[in-house]
Amino acid sequence: MNLNHQIECWLNTTKDNIKNKGRPFITLAYAQGLDGSITTRQGNSLGLSGNQSIQLTHQLRSLHDGILVGIETILTDDPRLTVREWQGNNPQPIVLDSQLRLPPTAKICNHPDKNCWILTLSEGSNKYNNNADVLTFEGTDQNLIPLEKAMRTINNMGITSLMVEGGATVITAFLKAKIADAIVLTITPWLIGGYKAVSDLGEINLSQLPSLNGLQHGTLDNDMIIYGTIKYGRT
Repeated sequence: MNLNHQIECWLNTTKDNIKNKGRPFITLAYAQGLDGSITTRQGNSLGLSGNQSIQLTHQLRSLHDGILVGIETILTDDPRLTVREWQGNNPQPIVLDSQLRLPPTAKICNHPDKNCWILTLSEGSNKYNNNADVLTFEGTDQNLIPLEKAMRTINNMGITSLMVEGGATVITAFLKAKIADAIVLTITPWLIGGYKAVSDLGEINLSQLPSLNGLQHGTLDNDMIIYGTIKYGRT
């Protein structure tokens, strides 16, 4: 059994075993350099993954109902978030965009078969010409999108599994809210000296920090793939 098949079997089994009442099963999936960086200090994304790891990313997309990124990822990379390097269906594209900055020309707004869902704090806009559905939430005390409420909303709209690809602010937010269930991490051999995927989680004790449970690993080309479920604190 090759690594792609192993990860698919593990993910399907894990999704079946972890039942989240009212929200999707959430997988964090992203690539970083050997030093933990996901972008340069200038904020540039470098396309770190090798060809086989890119295929794995597209495979993972096909195994989830939805795929979510933050607005900064859209503005920097303009990704399509579709399945192209693997056989499977496109996930529902979703973007966290509190101030509704998503340009109508973004590739995510011109999806081949789905309207983009925008999770925001701003009122709906007609600038997307029916290519996007705007879901407006009341902000938290910090004027942020209430992630748990947003996850319940998209679950009610049919999203039972969600892949979160980034960027760093979004990855950190899901970990801080303790609602990410699993991780598939691609570690590439580059030393970048840039911005890390995970920033301040607001925890001061090691016993409270998230960690991987049942950690497994393998290699694709020169990349190491680490995957497992996420445990919050020493329980």
